[in-house]
Amino acid sequence: MAPEALLLDIEGMKCGGCVSAVEKRLRAQPGVQEASVNLLSRSAWVELEPPATAESLLESLAALGFPGHLRDPDGELERLQQARQQQSWWSCWRQLVVALVLLLISSAGHLSSGGVLADMRLHALVATVALAGPGRPILVRGWKGLAQGVPGMDSLVGLGVGTAYLASMVALIWPSVGWSCFFNEPVMLLGFVLLGRFLEARARRRTGAALEELAQLQPETALLLLGDGSTRSIRVGGLRPGDHLRVLPGDRLPVDGVVIDGSSSLDESSLTGEPLPRSVASGDELAAGSLNLQAPLDLKVLRPGSESALARVIALVEQAQARKAPVQAMADRWAGRFTWIVMALALATFLFWWLLGSDLFPQVLDGMAHGPGHHRSLGSGAETPFALALQLAIAVLVVACPCALGLATPTAISVATGRAAHLGLLFRGGDVLEVAASVRTVLLDKTGTLTRGRPLLEDQLVIADGLDASGLLQLAASLEQTTRHPLAWALLQAAEGQGLSLLSSSSSTTQAGDGVEGQLDSQQQLCRLGRLAWLEHHGVHVPAEASSWQQQQEQGGATVLALAHGQELLGLLAVRDAMRPDAAEALAQLRRDGLALAVLSGDREGPVRQLGQQLSLQTDQLAWGLRPEHKLQRLHQAPGPVAMVGDGLNDAPALAAADLGIAVGTGTQIAQDSADLVVLGERLMAVPQALALARSAQAKIRQNLSWAFGYNLLVLPLAAGVLLPGFGLLLTPPLAALLMALSSITVVANALLLRAPA
Repeated sequence: MAPEALLLDIEGMKCGGCVSAVEKRLRAQPGVQEASVNLLSRSAWVELEPPATAESLLESLAALGFPGHLRDPDGELERLQQARQQQSWWSCWRQLVVALVLLLISSAGHLSSGGVLADMRLHALVATVALAGPGRPILVRGWKGLAQGVPGMDSLVGLGVGTAYLASMVALIWPSVGWSCFFNEPVMLLGFVLLGRFLEARARRRTGAALEELAQLQPETALLLLGDGSTRSIRVGGLRPGDHLRVLPGDRLPVDGVVIDGSSSLDESSLTGEPLPRSVASGDELAAGSLNLQAPLDLKVLRPGSESALARVIALVEQAQARKAPVQAMADRWAGRFTWIVMALALATFLFWWLLGSDLFPQVLDGMAHGPGHHRSLGSGAETPFALALQLAIAVLVVACPCALGLATPTAISVATGRAAHLGLLFRGGDVLEVAASVRTVLLDKTGTLTRGRPLLEDQLVIADGLDASGLLQLAASLEQTTRHPLAWALLQAAEGQGLSLLSSSSSTTQAGDGVEGQLDSQQQLCRLGRLAWLEHHGVHVPAEASSWQQQQEQGGATVLALAHGQELLGLLAVRDAMRPDAAEALAQLRRDGLALAVLSGDREGPVRQLGQQLSLQTDQLAWGLRPEHKLQRLHQAPGPVAMVGDGLNDAPALAAADLGIAVGTGTQIAQDSADLVVLGERLMAVPQALALARSAQAKIRQNLSWAFGYNLLVLPLAAGVLLPGFGLLLTPPLAALLMALSSITVVANALLLRAPA
């Protein structure tokens, strides 16, 4: 059986170390083929091979201290729609309120010089309540991580807070040891940690806002059209394929449907990025989330809301956010080791300043007042080697920030893929973003990519006796009725316009790059429609008149299709495909970006050369008459990394083989399935836009990783007291906790800059 893709929501992950621990545990489970954990969305994407079950994975994670549940893909759209509505005021702001109360209490303790507030027993009680209340989840998760051998951010904070609390309790119970009490410090540390996590959570929520905004495009109710012509409002979840709906002007389409009555114009900019409205009429297929602008439309439901185009877009974006970029995997591996390194550094710091530091640098303790029973600030009141060593060790523990390492990449990927979805760009994953940022060569197909993909029939040459132009068109369109190539659309549209009925076709097969063949009613032999050279290869006799006519048409930029019945050539049909209006602008932008360009086409030399002239391309940048295997050869010869932009069946091998396969939205399903990046709508300018967004995302990732590594390289030695002997600079644990929080917030805030329009 094929592996099953699962999405798990996981609680309790706070840093890159947690991500590394969860991934290791998942990959160690029987049946798991692949696992990718996202710290930002608190989720894991798993490929699981039967008979293994999700329940066994969740049990294993719960034992590690990370409880979770299986996400229902059918209810994902509804979950996103309700994400903001379900949160009460208290659930949104509780962490901030608790953090501010803790900071207020600790500040009052620092400022007190007498009276009840100066009583150490009161401070001990407050610290105990703080650790047993808001601090308890941190301590429990930290201890579980240590016990399982996978310490994380909570382990570091728990060690720092717990050590300060226990040392203060020893000083209170046994004053003879000569230590100072630091009860306010655990309270202040917890306050800063919770404040930082609140601000970080608010910032992280903004990175996922794009998906929630997409989900809001689907209305909650729809107007069900009854048999007597009246309507009734029902919930979208109750709609089934075949139901009839009415969509009024100003309303959004609740599901995917086909127009059965009426005509209007639709705003699809939220889905495709296309700024111009689209005119629709009876028979047109419409996507959920589109806005009806002009007149009422009656639709027949094609798919329920959970399977709509909008739901598929959201699923693709979530999959993209779950798939890691290679640089993120590297950061997560470092974050997994980072916690052990920090604990070792904290222990070394403690032992050095307790056993050697005060003897080597006695000046660090000069001038500090003595008062063993009096409350001291852990940041400035150390007067014994033990107290100083304890202070610096705790500062090392709480200033370290594996969170920033874990968030550096997924925040940028989340914001970039969310913004891309709003622009009609669907990246398959963070790894695709990384490849797109490094592309140096862009190869483009012609038909349906650089051109509109909607050619029109312009001329015909009838060769067979007893056949007229209508008969030739009827036979050709009948052969093409089962294909989706743009040239087939031209013939079918022309046949429909002339009111021609199509003949029944059987055993119809498409030969990629050549044409289509099949058996038609009333025709005794196999019929073929496609390239004239292909028909000659199958023994069809081609008169000089046909070759001359083809040459004349191709010089004018038309594409010629030849129709044969058995070994007899019946006639030729000339179709012309207009260039996309933004093709020249898109290629000009790609040139300005320093990318090499080339056109690979299965079309004839004439149309390709004419298009090349319109796009200011040199002859060596053009290739024509290419079969799928020839496109592959050209692709492998191009300087990489290479992006291939295509839309049709004959582009699928090249799209799959390219470093970055880009399928335009009007393309065939196989082209989209083979692509790493899908462009919705009709805009070719979306290609340079997508590559520019990928480069911006990679720049943010590099900035975030540089900041995350640089921050820890700078503050860890400072927290360990490197500058204390020479300059008297001391990083207090409360300040260290604040810096740790700001480090994570900085990474998230930097990624959010990607939301701004370029």
